[in-house]
Amino acid sequence: MADPKDMYQCQVHNCGYVYDPDKGEPKTNTPPGIMFKDLPYDWKCPFCGSSAKTFRPLAGPESVLVEGS
Repeated sequence: MADPKDMYQCQVHNCGYVYDPDKGEPKTNTPPGIMFKDLPYDWKCPFCGSSAKTFRPLAGPESVLVEGS
């Protein structure tokens, strides 16, 4: 499993999908090993269809936990 700072979660209400670079995403034809920052500019959440701009890291300086502090 990837480090939480490398995993990103969709912040759209009622979604919460987590992108794990170690797993990739078959629904979007994203192979394992692709870091979130390296996803194509038009990549969308495989569950709710929102853009990558709605995602936040699970840990680290830009994470939701830090924003809420």
